[in-house]
Amino acid sequence: MISAGSFFAFLAAGLPISFALIFLSLVYIAMTGNWILLQSFPQQFFGGMENYGLLALPLFILLGEFMNAGGIGRRLMALALALLGQMRGGLAYVNLVANMMMASILGSTVAQITIMSRIAVPEMVRAGYPKDVSVAITAAGGLLAPIIPPSMMFIIFGVIAQLPIGDLFIAGIIPGMMMFLGFVIVVAWLGRKHGFPVTPKMPIRVRGLAVWNALPAALIPLIVVGTILGGIATPTEAAAIAAAAAAFIGLFIYREMTWKQIFPAFASAGRGSAVVLFLIAAAQIFSWVITFENLPAIVAAWMQSLTTSPVMFLLMLNLLLLLLGMVVDPIPAIILVVPVFLPVATGVYDIDAFQFGVIICLNLTMGLLTPPVGTGLFTAALMSGVRAERIARLILPFLFSVALVLILLAFFPLLSTALKDAF
Repeated sequence: MISAGSFFAFLAAGLPISFALIFLSLVYIAMTGNWILLQSFPQQFFGGMENYGLLALPLFILLGEFMNAGGIGRRLMALALALLGQMRGGLAYVNLVANMMMASILGSTVAQITIMSRIAVPEMVRAGYPKDVSVAITAAGGLLAPIIPPSMMFIIFGVIAQLPIGDLFIAGIIPGMMMFLGFVIVVAWLGRKHGFPVTPKMPIRVRGLAVWNALPAALIPLIVVGTILGGIATPTEAAAIAAAAAAFIGLFIYREMTWKQIFPAFASAGRGSAVVLFLIAAAQIFSWVITFENLPAIVAAWMQSLTTSPVMFLLMLNLLLLLLGMVVDPIPAIILVVPVFLPVATGVYDIDAFQFGVIICLNLTMGLLTPPVGTGLFTAALMSGVRAERIARLILPFLFSVALVLILLAFFPLLSTALKDAF
């Protein structure tokens, strides 16, 4: 308990969570007097990064850098518009389709909101959509990033839980499509409420030209998802192939990326990867500490005293995760939650680890769009100039839609395991 109090004291003092996890380990060693554990400290720290699956993380970040520099995102937006055609609120649906395409490339909610705010919101405002509603739809679309493969959160969960990352990607496909359909229903309701304009009819020639121009860009999500589902490549290999393809497309086909942008893209990906990898290494230390303190067994006994039903356990966990996600970013929250609750879920309640992983990742991402932390929420506000409070109110129907998907996932495990078992 003293260790837990020390950890929260470190966070309250403004210490980054990675350093708080490391200092927590040192506090525990000092409390117990097991100074011999210091000999294992470096091994435990670096052991947290000795995982092949983690190589996918910097490669997917690099893919996002190349895609942004090469104009791929804008052409995917044009492709979505060409495919949907003339309809009321067409650009709003295009926004969602483009978000789904981007989710299959980026795997990062904040990165997706940043890019789509630059691409989709100005187009919708010019077409006569309310700016605040346009920003809310764009921000909500970012929730697809952690569930549509590839997903950085799935990668980190897979490393911590020692699960195949490719299977986690597959497990997220059906829940991701359910979320997308739920968002479509919400957009249809918003369209009636706010009187969305009708998308002008696009001539066949213009539509065909948009599809033709977007074909190279559409190869990127096909490479990522197709090679993983087909068993051709691991997620790490798929990320490397897709990053190389994105660089080639940006340099030689679209010619929007220059050779001078290559090194800054690598540098940016390296900086972003270093932060996450250091956090994962610190998480290994945290897992080591809670194992010594027997925390999973304590939590298991407490949860069993409350309920013996796996569904009730998942529903209570969802509520806890929602509250945690409001104050802690998703990746640190995964690192805090998984070592404690995964053994309880699988060992006590016999819950499938993949079902647990999908629920964890989807739930914690909601916190990116909820105050008081809400990194994605404030990113959307910063990029658009719309007040965060206004965006938070407008995305409530989308969050209710996600909550419904979470409830369905708790009651019906096959939604997250059927496709994985089929492959």
